[in-house]
Amino acid sequence: MAKILIVEDAEQLRKLVADYFRKAGAFEVDEAADGYEALRLLEKESYDIAILDIMIPGPSGFDICKILRRKSSCPIVFLTAMGTEDNILKGYEIGADEYMVKPFSLKVLYAKCLALLARATGQVGSDGQDASEGSSKEKVLQCGPIRIYPLRMEAYAEDKELELAPKEYFLLKVLVENLGHVLGRDRLLDLVWGADFDGSDRVVDSHIKKLRKSLGNFGNCIKTVIGGGYKINP
Repeated sequence: MAKILIVEDAEQLRKLVADYFRKAGAFEVDEAADGYEALRLLEKESYDIAILDIMIPGPSGFDICKILRRKSSCPIVFLTAMGTEDNILKGYEIGADEYMVKPFSLKVLYAKCLALLARATGQVGSDGQDASEGSSKEKVLQCGPIRIYPLRMEAYAEDKELELAPKEYFLLKVLVENLGHVLGRDRLLDLVWGADFDGSDRVVDSHIKKLRKSLGNFGNCIKTVIGGGYKINP
């Protein structure tokens, strides 16, 4: 499993990105809220890829990039609100492999990181395709006509890609991973929203409803078990 460092001082955004990468199952994630914490982690850990904000307390993302580039050739992605041409050019000049400006798409960020990681490790086939695509096919999750590719965070019903919000995607993934088994609301909350979620368990019901709608004709694969929770069957 690849190891990624996410450096971002906005806690809610950092947690959102970190949770997205963790739940996709392809990355082990470390988080840093400022430049000093990032440097402490870099002193004791090696990373396969790093995502850096620029305007953070302590040493800036630019500083972290320079230090990291001196000790490692791992891919570096800037994720920042600083979108001027000068800042973008500076990012690439000091060694960044990718520069993304906020607001951004989690799915695109994840896809870019997979592609950078594949190139960095030489996992590109003779036909020019990333090995990450092949490996995702090996790990496909399936429930009848529904297929999930965890490494790409893509879900399909028959041959049509599903347009799912992140929570819908993770909810579907968890259900398919537990094919035929009943998962209670509390369990789904832990797996999809996290153990520290303090809202109502009825959020599960509302997202199940949205997920069924997104699945269209295949929404009836998700069954309600009275007094138990939900399960998915082919």
